[in-house]
Amino acid sequence: MPRPQAHLFVCQNERAADNPRGSCLNRGSKAVLDAFKREIGDRGLRTQIEFDGSTCVDCCALGPAVVVYPANTWYGNVTPADVPALVDAILAGETLDRLVIAEEAIRKS
Repeated sequence: MPRPQAHLFVCQNERAADNPRGSCLNRGSKAVLDAFKREIGDRGLRTQIEFDGSTCVDCCALGPAVVVYPANTWYGNVTPADVPALVDAILAGETLDRLVIAEEAIRKS
């Protein structure tokens, strides 16, 4: 199988519900990962876009967080409704600016 165009890491970290940092899983990241699985599968893109759940990417207050490589683009507050537009952007080699985590916020929340 050829190398994929992009590899997505969808944070699945879970903390206690009362943790002040929160966690991506408690904010709906499982549904985001499931949406990527459906969207990529339905479009027949499994050889172009790889995706995995990950442990904490340390952007807890901005979750659910998705990191895209090799572009090194970090997205925050991602919802399942955002997934089709994210897939479109990835395929076009673009970013979805409204969800991009600012450089100074990465690993600071």
